[in-house]
Formats: sequence, structure tokens, C-alpha cells
Amino acid sequence: SPERMELLVTDKIEKKAQEMPEVDNIVSESRTGISIVTVNFLESYTQMRPIFDSLRRKIDAVAGDLPQGATAPEVNDEFGDVFGSVYALTGEGFAYAELKTIADEIRDDLLKIPEVAKVEIHGAQEEAIFVEYNNAHLTELGLSPQQLSVALAGVNILSSGGSVVSGRERITLEPSGNFESVEDLAKTTLLLPGGGVTYLGDIASVVRGYKDPPRSLARSDGTSALAIAVSMREGGDILKLGGILNAQVPELESRYPWGIKLERIWFQAELVELSIASFVSTLLQAVAIVVVVMVGFLGLRTGLVVAALIPTAIIISFFVMQQFAIDINQISLAALIIALGLLVDNAIVMVESVLVKREHGVSAFDAAVQSGQELKTPLLISSLTTGAAFLPIAMAESAVGEYTSDIFYVVTITLLVSWVVSMTLIPLLTTVAIRIKVTVTEGEDFGAAGYRYYRRFLLIALRNRFVFGAGVVFAFFLAIQGLSLVPQVFIEPSEDPVFTGNYELPLGTSIETSEAVMADIDAFVARTFVDVEEPKLKNWLTYVGTGGPRFYLSMNPPNQNPANSFMVGSATEGRYVEEVIAGINDYVRHAHPDLSVKLSRLENGPPVGYPITVRLSGDSADQLFRMADEATGWLYQQMAVSSVTNSWGLKTKKLIVDVDQDRARRSGVTSEEVAYSLNASLSGIDMTQYREGDQLIPVTLRTVASDRQDIGKLEGLSVYSQSTGSSVPLEQVADIRLAFETGIIERRDRERTLSLKVQLMEGQTATEVIRQLRPWLAQQSAQWPSGYQFELGGEAEESGDANASIAAKLPLGLMIIVLLLVFQFNSVRKPLIILATIPLGMIGVTIGLIVAQSSFGFFTILGIISLSGIIINNAIVLIDRISIEKDELGKEHHQAVIDACIQRLRPIMLTTATTVLGLMPLWWGGTAMFKPMAISIMFGLIFATLLTLLVVPVLYSALFRLRFTDVKLSA
Repeated sequence: SPERMELLVTDKIEKKAQEMPEVDNIVSESRTGISIVTVNFLESYTQMRPIFDSLRRKIDAVAGDLPQGATAPEVNDEFGDVFGSVYALTGEGFAYAELKTIADEIRDDLLKIPEVAKVEIHGAQEEAIFVEYNNAHLTELGLSPQQLSVALAGVNILSSGGSVVSGRERITLEPSGNFESVEDLAKTTLLLPGGGVTYLGDIASVVRGYKDPPRSLARSDGTSALAIAVSMREGGDILKLGGILNAQVPELESRYPWGIKLERIWFQAELVELSIASFVSTLLQAVAIVVVVMVGFLGLRTGLVVAALIPTAIIISFFVMQQFAIDINQISLAALIIALGLLVDNAIVMVESVLVKREHGVSAFDAAVQSGQELKTPLLISSLTTGAAFLPIAMAESAVGEYTSDIFYVVTITLLVSWVVSMTLIPLLTTVAIRIKVTVTEGEDFGAAGYRYYRRFLLIALRNRFVFGAGVVFAFFLAIQGLSLVPQVFIEPSEDPVFTGNYELPLGTSIETSEAVMADIDAFVARTFVDVEEPKLKNWLTYVGTGGPRFYLSMNPPNQNPANSFMVGSATEGRYVEEVIAGINDYVRHAHPDLSVKLSRLENGPPVGYPITVRLSGDSADQLFRMADEATGWLYQQMAVSSVTNSWGLKTKKLIVDVDQDRARRSGVTSEEVAYSLNASLSGIDMTQYREGDQLIPVTLRTVASDRQDIGKLEGLSVYSQSTGSSVPLEQVADIRLAFETGIIERRDRERTLSLKVQLMEGQTATEVIRQLRPWLAQQSAQWPSGYQFELGGEAEESGDANASIAAKLPLGLMIIVLLLVFQFNSVRKPLIILATIPLGMIGVTIGLIVAQSSFGFFTILGIISLSGIIINNAIVLIDRISIEKDELGKEHHQAVIDACIQRLRPIMLTTATTVLGLMPLWWGGTAMFKPMAISIMFGLIFATLLTLLVVPVLYSALFRLRFTDVKLSA
């Protein structure tokens, strides 16, 4: 029973696993006859092989402490293997055994491909030879199931008879007896208790079939099938493997008779190719936009000089990335797009400095050299500080940190390459490509209308800095409050035209019922979405009783359970996915109300599962059920909640065969003989093995279908006594009664934990529900008995863990930024000014998320971090120019502030324009995952730039106590 499995098996395994210091949490599932323990390690560990080996040694040591008859625990340390290609093998008119033979041959051929690591077959039915006897007939003959088993095992041998020496040779003796065919098995001679003999085939039916009930099934497009899953070797190229499979699979299919089909269900190579093509297109669009902006604002010659940095820096960056084994993927490509707007900043500032010097009579060569000497340190520091802003992402000890770490590496590499090119190639190009006219009076270049308006607003802000500062603080406060209007989503789901479905029937449901329900759903899907004028579904694969292979990194296949099924579907276009999901949900709601279903797009980032999970922990199952009922009732009162599923389900039926020991002893029957007779009659007992080629097929003894499927005949079942050689009816030695038990017991960190899995209505997010649910549960928990508690899992937990992992490393990134700024300015006040401008970006972020109707999540936070680096970069360049104007050009302090702001206006505005416009393709044409990040950077930078050009000088003047009352509003 689940309780005995929990105490005698699960608990002992959990105790051993808990000894490991690397363990984060342990989740277990105890069902009748099976225990599944999932050990989750801390995400700070990346070298898992030593940890897995240590776990295996500990679990192997548990085997001796388990109850007699329990199989040795199996440690699956390949749980995370991803099968990037899944095919469905079908054959009209072909038996499962024939399909399995073909699947084995295909697997052998696929394993010869160097890029392939493993090939698994799912849905295969285990063959068996059934010896079916009539209970009454066997009783008449005086035979017992044990006697049949011993007789068959004694005949069917595969053993050596020793050897004999003949002259100079030693000859091996091999006794015959191995069954060569099913007919040989039927002709086995049995000795009857009365002294006669008979053939096995005369007293029992010997037939070849499949294990009943099956452990799992697979269905492709509503037809029985086998699933063939292919995984790539470590370090392989998914696109290369996809090309090989596309060439070889049709050739393999052509080898077999007509009717055999090998259909591609899931093909990650195709999706990766489309994703990379989309990102490359986005990158090229961003490059083109930046080049056009450069030429438009700076003129053809100057614009092309600055634009020359882009291909040069990207090509060199690709080379450096290759040296550090950084792959081309959607994260690294998105990082390149982010860096695109940043990398031109160095070139813009450099060219701007050269232009100003040459306009004032400095030669082309000297202007290039002087600008390089003047800007090498501030531009290097600004690049390093921008990279340091991304450092917490790479250092985050979490799955999301590992998933997105390439952003830090790619941005940092690109910015440093940009700095090198800006210090070498760009000054060189300015000497040969730019023609300039020497101006007579200083400041004449800044007499345009834009500069005049900016100067006027700047002086107004400087003269009224306290009012201006209060207004900025108030705007920041409103922005923080406005975030409550933005829906919170951890990571937006994938936009691939693929969806998955978890189907859960009540615990205890037979796999035959699960198959019938899924066959009905398959028929609905076929007539609604396939057999129509405009098909919306390309294909789908259903696993009955199991979750199939892990075909996507961010997916945890459900555990094997006869009551559960799992579906993978591919829509013809991504826009049809929601329609298909809604259609299936609606049909299931009316046709199968007892079926819990969760259909969703593929997840990006770590697997979250349900948006909200309520975990209730304690000792008593009855108390946990009462708590769950109360919480379920409250959840269903919330308009945002669609469904609530209890992970323990309802209690399941159980027949207790209560053996009366006094009556059993008088009848000469033991409890073991009662259990053996019941098992042999109803489920069947494997007696021996039939060997055919490389296959070992079990020979199973069981009663005929009319006896084992009729519960009314249970009391009359014959129980055989080994001591007396006679049989008695079951009702003579035992009483049968109906009982209910918990069908499954789940534990978390060795404590019983019942989970409520909550689904939400379309368009609803978990944040608002959790905001009300948490205080309600806290209030209810005050009335619970001691030792009972709750936890909230799902999206909020994953988001909190991911954000906390980055927040833990933010102080280190901030400390590096401060040290770099202090080194650059040899001052404390100037770094404080720069750091004070960082929060200003939130004003634009909030406005952007509301205007674009986007969400606040993990990638929004990444966007805010990126934005901080850009703001710091702009502030460094501005304050550094103030120092140059004051110290090198000898201007009055207040005049240096004004002139520096005016001189840096164009470079800062150009950097903002290139970054914002360069991210437009990522917003318009990028995936849903990256859109919140692009929106955060774009809108945040627009507002932060406008404010930085005013706030930095205002803070500077306040800290250095400068006054501007005597400065005229117009230059």
C-alpha cells in the first residue's frame, strides 16, 4: 500500500539522499507497489557527475534495508537528457511485435550516426506467453499453480551439462530442454497427483500475446504507434544532426513494406533553424537602422566612419566568442542586438571629439591622437562599468542565471572589442575620410536651435534645482506605483507552434480506461482541427500511462501512472495554438468532466508547471484533505481561477482479503499461499522465460478471462495448500471487505505534502491571486494544528528564486562599478552623482510596459540592468567632459558644466537613438520572451536620457555648490 511504501521504502531512500550537502529539496511519490523519489540539487552546482556518483553509492547502500521482494532502487541520472527529435512509427495491419522489430532495426541504424547519443523507443508492448487455466478444472485435477510453475522451470533450461575429456579434446555437454516454439511449451508433460501424465496444452490454453494490462501506450494522430526519440551527443550541433536525420530517415522508411510510416512529430533542429534565422534577420535590421541613423545625423562620410565600427566589432566578437566556446543561440544573438546600440557609443564620442578639435584648427593626425589620449580611459571605464552591470546575471546561482549568462559575456566582449576598434581603426579613418572646415569663433557649432533650447531648459533646471529634483523624485515614485498596473509574468511562453497537454484521470483508473478516453479526444481533435478545409493541426502524439521522453529542456515529463496521459501537438501555424487549446479544453469539460487537463505552450526558462501551486504539509492525511478542501473552496470563489487539482486525488477503492489464521491453519493454508493463488489467478505470475533470438519473453500463468475479470467469482477462487495437496475456496479461509485508502502519498523534504495545482483563466496572471491567497492562508494556518504549514510554489516561487539569485550578486556588480568610477574620477561625489541617476530609467520602463501592454518579469529585470549600464555610460562621458572643460580648458566651474552638457548633447542623443532604434526589430519581430526586455531598454533609455541631461548637471551643481543666477538664459 502507499503507506507501507512510504515507510518501508521511500523514507529510507530519502534519509540517505538527505545526507548529501548538495541537496536542495527531495520530492517523493509513494503509490501501491512503487516509490519515485526526485532529488533536486542546489542550482549553484554545475559539475553534476561527481554528485550523481555519490548519490548512486548512497542509494545502492539502501538496497539491503528494503523489504524482501523489493527490487533494487534505480538511480536515473540521465533524467535531464533532451531528445530533440521524436518520430512516430505506425503501420496499418502490423502487430506491435512487428513494429517493435522494425523500431529496433531503425534504432540500430540511427545509433551509427556520430551526432546521436541515445535512441529510445516508447509505447512498445512487452510480449508474453500466457498459460491460461480454468480454476475449476485445475482443482479437479488436484494441480496447483505452484506445481505448474515448478514443472515448466524444470523443463525449460539453458544450462551446461559439464564437459568430458576425449583424447586431446574437452567436449562440452549441453542437455536439451530449451523451448524452441510455443508448440513445444504446450507439449510439456505434467505429472498428475493421481499418477497419470498429461500435456500442458490439454489442461491450459497456451497463447502468445502482450502483457496485460500494458505499462504504457503511444498513439500518433489517433492510431496506435511507437515513438522513437533521438538525443544528440554532448557538444553536438543540432542543425547538423537535423540535416543528417532529414537525409537518412526517409531512406530508412523506404526499406520497409508499404504501410510503414515514420512521421516526424518533434524536430528541434527545424525550430532552432527558424529561431536563429529570425534573430539573424533582426540583427541585420538593427545594423541597417543604426547605419542609417549614423549617416542621417552625422552626414555620409562621418556616418560611414562610425558605421565601420559595427561589422568590424561584430566579426571580431564572433571570433572571440568562438575562443571562449560561446555558442550562437537566441540568448547570445539577443545580447548582440542589445550591445549594438552600445558599441557605437565609443565611436560616436571619438568622432565627435575629433570633429571639434579639427573645427578649431587642429590637424587631422593630431586631432585623432589627442582624442585617443583624452578618451581612452573614460571610454574604457564606461565599457567596463556597462559590462559590470551585467555581471550579476552571469554569476547568479540559478537555472535562469545559467540560461541567460551569455548576455554578460557577449555584451562585455562586444563592448571591449568596440573600445579597441574605437581607439585604433576609427581615429585612423577620421584622418582620411573626413573633410572639415575650420571655424573662427569657439561655440559657433552649438548655435543651432536644438542646442539653444536645451541650454535654456538646462539653466532653468540649474536655477531651480530643488523644485526640479522634487519633481523627478515624484515622477519616480509614480513610476514605482504604476508597476502595479503591469501584469507580472515570470517568462513569457514560447511562440513555437507546439503545445503540450497533461491529462489526469482519478487515481486508480485503469490504463484501458485512459486509452479509451484519449482515443475519444483523438477522434475529436481529428474531426475538429485536421479533417477540415483549413487544417489547424499538423500532427500530435499521445502517451498513455507515461510522459514519454523529455523532448524540450524546459519540460518535466510526468511520472508513469496508468491514470495519466501526455500529449504533444504541432499546429500548422503558431497563431492556431490557442484555438486548438481552447477547443480541447471546452470538449474535455463537457465530455469528460472527471478528467483534469492542462494544455499550454512550451515554456521558456526553467519549468514552472502550474502558475500557482499551494503546498500543504503535515502528518495526517485526513487533516491535509480537510485543509485542501477549504483552500479549494476559496480558490474557486476567485474569478481568475479556472481549475484546481488535488495532487493526491480522491481516496481509491481497495479489497482487503482478511485471512482468518485459525480457519487457514485448519485448512492447511498459509497467508503466502493465499497471496500466491490470488496473484496467479488475477494478475498472473511469470513462471519461466521463452527465448527467441535475442528476446526473452516471459511465460505467465493466469486464469482464463472469465474467471479473472469477474469479481463475483473472487470468493470461490481456489487456494492451493502445498502441505495437503488439496485446495479450498477463498471464502473458507478469508473474509473480503471494501476499504478506501490514499491512492498516492507525496512528500517534500520527508514531510507529507499535498499540492493544489491551480490553473487560471485566459489572460490572468498569478500575481493578483497570490496577493489575496497568501494572507488568507496565513489567517487559516493560525487555526491549524501544530506542525501543519503551507508554501506557495509555481510561477511566484520560480520568479522569486531567479530574482533572488541575481539580487544576491548585485552588490558585487555595484561595488565593481563604484571602484571603477572612483578610479576614473578620483572622487566620491562624482560616482554618487552617476549612481543617483540609475533609478531614473524606471520612469520610462513603467510608461513603456503600460503603453506596449507588456508584462513585468525576469527579462524585464534584465532589461532594467542593461538600462543601468547605458545610463552609467552616458553619465561618465558627461562628467568627464566637465572635468576637461574646467581643468584643461581653464573655464569657470559653472561655465564648464554648461559647455560640457552642450558639447555632449549630440553624442548622448545619438547613442540613445541608435540603441532605441536598433532594438525596434527585437520589439516588433522578436520572440515574446525578449519583447519585455527590449521595451524596458527603449522606453527607459528615452526618458532616462532626457532626465540625465538635466539631472546630472543639477546634482553636480548641488554637490559642488555652484550657482547659475548670473548666467543668461540665451547664449
